[in-house]
Amino acid sequence: MATEHESLTTSPLRARMGEAIAQAGGWLSFDRFMAIALYEPGLGYYANATPKFGHLPESGSDFVTAPELTPLFGQMLARQVAQALSATGTDEVWEFGAGSGALALQVIEALAALGQPLRRYTIVDLSGSLRERQRATLAAHAAVLHWADALPDTLSGVVLGNEVLDAMPVQLLARVNGAWHERGVALDAAGVLTWVDRATALRPPLEVPGEHDYLTEIHPQAEAFVRTLADRLWRGAAFLLDYGFPEAEYYHPQRSTGTLICHRAHRSDDDPLRDLGGKDITAHVNFTGIALAAQHSGLDVIGYTSQGRFLLNCGLIELARQADARQNAMMQKLVNEHEMGELFKVLALAPTASTDGWVPLGFAAGDRSHRL
Repeated sequence: MATEHESLTTSPLRARMGEAIAQAGGWLSFDRFMAIALYEPGLGYYANATPKFGHLPESGSDFVTAPELTPLFGQMLARQVAQALSATGTDEVWEFGAGSGALALQVIEALAALGQPLRRYTIVDLSGSLRERQRATLAAHAAVLHWADALPDTLSGVVLGNEVLDAMPVQLLARVNGAWHERGVALDAAGVLTWVDRATALRPPLEVPGEHDYLTEIHPQAEAFVRTLADRLWRGAAFLLDYGFPEAEYYHPQRSTGTLICHRAHRSDDDPLRDLGGKDITAHVNFTGIALAAQHSGLDVIGYTSQGRFLLNCGLIELARQADARQNAMMQKLVNEHEMGELFKVLALAPTASTDGWVPLGFAAGDRSHRL
């Protein structure tokens, strides 16, 4: 199949993509395309200096995340973090993909208010422009802050990842006329990006009933990330928050167009080949696949539930009684099923040695681990 898009000659990132396609023999897998579009140093969406996070498009932002909506989000997450630090005997937080630094600020200040000060808060973020924004946001807490490019050989502490897994590159699988293909990117005769399918032995983790055309994603990079985390985390816990589904819902026969989506100026579209480097590209998370990768690598699943249930378990109603009307309106966005409350999930993982003697606060009621 082929669809015309903008020429690759109009920007350095498009030129870089053309080089990558040529180096790959004329066909680039989508996960490689997505990695370049988002993370190519100095050029990719997350590596350039354009605004990303904010409430409204007038700010130049493209989307809003929960900690940008209201500090109540970070304050509730901090209650879970405080319990996990105490239960596992650790004193450090590791946050992946810290964005503007809003969540880090909320967690650090809330932990101090809870009497659970940190020895260190480490941010793992490859974007130089976002690091500078984080430094400005967190300037008052410089004494406990540290930035890292990669994980050390071993680590202990509480790991946080809010909307990180969805931005990890995915592979696209397309069933067309009953045959499975991997969907990748090439250049047509005019030098513009186009979709090209190749026959493949790859399959979704579940058989998708029916013979109808079907497009979906698989997540080898997100699963590899969790396996790496399992190899390094010897004491502590990890809390991963993102939008997604368990496997049976992710690969439902009716979800025939997949979950890949782009965000720009608080609008969404399904065309990642257009406006290269100018918008976010994401896919929903297959939480079953993430949980299985963790378990096969030595981590236990200690909780899985909706974001709404998690925040309520952490005491959001109690805190909301003390908040003003605007904060309560934002709180509703976090927990209501038709907003972020149901689509977003929270998965908790821990080494077996760190699981005894405590039940994570955020999963005390409504745990769905049995549905993964």
